[in-house]
Amino acid sequence: MTQPLVRAHAWMPSSPCGDGCLPKNPPTVRRIVLVLRIAAAIAAFALLPLLVVLGVPFPRVRHALTRLGARMLLSAIGIDLTVLDTRSERERSRTAGGALHVSGHISWTDVVVLTAVRPSTFVARADLVDWPLLGRLARAMKVLPIDRARLRELPAVVDQVADRIRAGASVVVFPEATTWCGLAYGSLRPALLQAAIDSETWVQPIRLRYLDRHGEPTTATCFVGDETIGASIGRIFRLAGLRAEVEFTAPEAPGGDRHDLARRCEVAIRRDDGVEPAERPRKDVYDPTVHEVMAEAERSPSAPTVA
Repeated sequence: MTQPLVRAHAWMPSSPCGDGCLPKNPPTVRRIVLVLRIAAAIAAFALLPLLVVLGVPFPRVRHALTRLGARMLLSAIGIDLTVLDTRSERERSRTAGGALHVSGHISWTDVVVLTAVRPSTFVARADLVDWPLLGRLARAMKVLPIDRARLRELPAVVDQVADRIRAGASVVVFPEATTWCGLAYGSLRPALLQAAIDSETWVQPIRLRYLDRHGEPTTATCFVGDETIGASIGRIFRLAGLRAEVEFTAPEAPGGDRHDLARRCEVAIRRDDGVEPAERPRKDVYDPTVHEVMAEAERSPSAPTVA
């Protein structure tokens, strides 16, 4: 399920999106196409970790093979890919090495789409490594797990992200902190963006959308509400005419204020949506300082209740 935890504290993310956000009677593929997709996906899942291992001694080879494996998997899922990049050469150079990439979050497919464009380290929900199939991919890509129900872990995750960036890695974060349907969305929470400030690194906003066969935004791929990961995979594999659009906007300087950085990134990735975010987090509630995190953890040391 996408929302399995009770809202254990004020910083805990939540989304109002659910089954009602899914399109009614979307176009689907024939049974033979579905069988071929499943076979291709199994082959890609088996091959991708091997490709990563083969390219370990050579970073460029590893990245190229990882991108190839992700594109194979994306094709098996049935999602076409379009990349839009109007950045100047100077702007591209600012994030050519280590950088923090910021994107909205719609589905588990986001990781596959963004890896197919540029292999990176992802900050993802802690239980992702335990998921069937996708967990294997997550382990191969060395994701940084984050348990948003445990506030005491937040400062350590920020430090890990900053260290990865300093080492020259590209790290992708989803500051909405949970999935939305793609037509509605949440505000970007500033906490993880502190890593860019600490490492004095440029931030790359990424505009990610899913389009139907007519080129219109669709919620068909969203992973929200009470849908399980197995049900989501089965549903999405049956869909026809999907395309992911990834747009790189001009990089944002880290500055010294993560709240300002979050606002600038939000403007960059939502500039054409024409709607306001469904929730606007308050600074004192949703973005606690390290001291506030530790104090809250001391007051609530036990694990959150599972709904």
